[in-house]
Amino acid sequence: MKKVNLYTDGACSGNPGPGGWGAILECEGRRRELCGGEADTTNNRMELTAVIEGLKALKYPCEVTLISDSKYIIDAITQKWVYKWKANGWMRNKKDKALNPDLWEQLLQELQKHEMCYTWVKGHAGHPENERCDEMAVAESQKFKG
Repeated sequence: MKKVNLYTDGACSGNPGPGGWGAILECEGRRRELCGGEADTTNNRMELTAVIEGLKALKYPCEVTLISDSKYIIDAITQKWVYKWKANGWMRNKKDKALNPDLWEQLLQELQKHEMCYTWVKGHAGHPENERCDEMAVAESQKFKG
């Protein structure tokens, strides 16, 4: 299996509002940048979309290290919250619905294809790839401003 680093970030102006996402795939000395956006979204939806799109870009199973500044994503997966939400019909508890179940479903499908490791990095702290992903995400979100 090839080893891949997947760096991701999402951005949103207004939350909800115009948003964007950025992802960088690094494998065997090669680098690929991906980005996109939506006119009306949230920051968490863009964070999730960045990971989904990065994983979807892989053509075959890989050993993937996801590097993200999103505690929402990293903690939901590593603490196994997302699996509990799904098992409970996308409820976080007896009263509160889990947010973004459509994207979590897509992400869980993509995660099954790969051997995954997770690394959280502090956002806006000078990590070069995280900064580049943020730059792409913000630029994409700007495309939707009036």
